[in-house]
Amino acid sequence: MLSVALDLFARHGVNGTSLQMIADELGVTKAAVYHQFRSKDDIVRAVIAPALERLRAVTEEAERRRRRSERAEVVLGGIIDLVVDNRRLAAVLQSDPAITTLVHESDDVRGLERRITALLAGDGPDDETLLATVMVSGGLLIAARDPRLMHFDDERLRHNLHVVARRLLRLRAPAPPRA
Repeated sequence: MLSVALDLFARHGVNGTSLQMIADELGVTKAAVYHQFRSKDDIVRAVIAPALERLRAVTEEAERRRRRSERAEVVLGGIIDLVVDNRRLAAVLQSDPAITTLVHESDDVRGLERRITALLAGDGPDDETLLATVMVSGGLLIAARDPRLMHFDDERLRHNLHVVARRLLRLRAPAPPRA
């Protein structure tokens, strides 16, 4: 059901997708949809919940690292992996005002955003560092759905997102593992 809902959200937007449309696409009654979810907002939350949980886990892993560069690398890599692995969801998150509003009304999500900003920008970042962090955060979502980049396979996109994000954030590429 969630995959069908995400497809419909991507095509019609959240506000343009009715519970009846979801039911029709699934070949069930609207009552069957209501049996699992009380509202469309509950479906939206369920669609984005796995990504938020993964983002939370990446953030917690990064926070366990000692050096800022390690913390930034872990969270950046985790976000890039999340975006590349969920291109459809990234497109909906970036482009649908209903989802943006619902997500940003959450204290939990706002707290997660603050933690990620601190991991990428450090404590008390200067204006340029904060701006670079905001640009990287938004740019990753945009890049995942930009039609000019749709021909990039996942590995090519992942690699290039790492290179460009590190450049904007002034992070060195990690040292190769010791033999």
